[in-house]
Amino acid sequence: MLFQRSLFPQIENHLPDKRHTIITGARQVGKTSLLRLIFQKLSAEGHPVFQISLEDSRVLADINEHPDNVFLHVPTLPMPAQSGRADTRLYLLIDEVQYAADPTHFLKFLYDKYEGNLKVVATGSSAFYIDRKFTDSLAGRKRVFQLYSLSYEECLVFTGREDLAAEVTVMQERPEYISPHSAGLKAIFYQYLIYGGYPAVALEPDLREKKLLLDELKTAYVKRDISESGVSMEAKFFLLFQMLADQTGNLVNRHELSRMVQVDFKTIDNYLYVLEKCYHIHLIKPFFRNIQKELTKMPKVYFNDLGLRNALLNRFEPIENRADKGALLENYFYYRLRQRYDSDQLKFWRTADQHELDFLVESSFGQGIAYEVKWNKKNFAPEKLKKFVEAYPAFGLECLDETDFVRIL
Repeated sequence: MLFQRSLFPQIENHLPDKRHTIITGARQVGKTSLLRLIFQKLSAEGHPVFQISLEDSRVLADINEHPDNVFLHVPTLPMPAQSGRADTRLYLLIDEVQYAADPTHFLKFLYDKYEGNLKVVATGSSAFYIDRKFTDSLAGRKRVFQLYSLSYEECLVFTGREDLAAEVTVMQERPEYISPHSAGLKAIFYQYLIYGGYPAVALEPDLREKKLLLDELKTAYVKRDISESGVSMEAKFFLLFQMLADQTGNLVNRHELSRMVQVDFKTIDNYLYVLEKCYHIHLIKPFFRNIQKELTKMPKVYFNDLGLRNALLNRFEPIENRADKGALLENYFYYRLRQRYDSDQLKFWRTADQHELDFLVESSFGQGIAYEVKWNKKNFAPEKLKKFVEAYPAFGLECLDETDFVRIL
């Protein structure tokens, strides 16, 4: 059974658009399943639609010879008319488009020749390939959608707990509502902080099997990212990855990392670039009035899936026994903010004397909301943030703790 992802309505709304629809994300987050769901929708509506994968060596060899050869693998459907001629639109769904020798040329050729008569929906394993191979020649010809591992609410639906997902909706619509299922919701939330939201992991009920699946993601699939991105010194790359996992929510000091991993500064920058573009980590920038400072000061690191993060450290203890539960909660609220805001809007604030706010969302210039994350609000000391309040009075200030895990931010 295919489950609808929260991203699906946005993609659905883009299907009538003549521009290519590109879906990117880490491996195993569900891009192929999402493509199948799109196929089912279009088929049910009577549209001519066909799906291919560039992991098929025969298809890949043909399209690398010439883009039009893709239609050799669409035998039951007519080749679309060239741009400018009225015809029935053909929907072509392409999985793993990054494997094309020149994906930019391939997609640009199809768009320019069949504009309006051919709609391409394509997936790519990571934004790394999109950034390196998809040049500006596709500007105006595509829209990119980023698919992440399952959110907490999606995990409830995927695991057959639609009843609890409905409870979450009520809690979000009515903040004063106290759910009779609060204990169950929180237990699943704690498990989510430990095992994350990769679909295969979420659907596996056995905790031991969850660990094995995460170990496979950590080794086999991350190694594919390493291989295909041309990273050298695999052991040092993994060492950096583990160090970042242990520093979740902390500043990324490239010079310190260079010293500890024993590689040069340029190599650290390349490793960070690959990890971010393969959707494993995200670096958020500090907030300053001085833009030059903002662009040069150290960022903070968060993981796009906590299950992978915990697998890198081999840490799967229950939440109540974990010294890093505050870091896990902070990373979780990064998820929730990421769902709603553009990455450029999401920052943090830190002074030279180490006063810090975890997240700032700038809704407009000089205005927005700031969040401090504590496991328990009793530990929140707003007086320590007096400098921030005085410097930025147009920002609201709130504390989030583990009771806010379903709150819409």
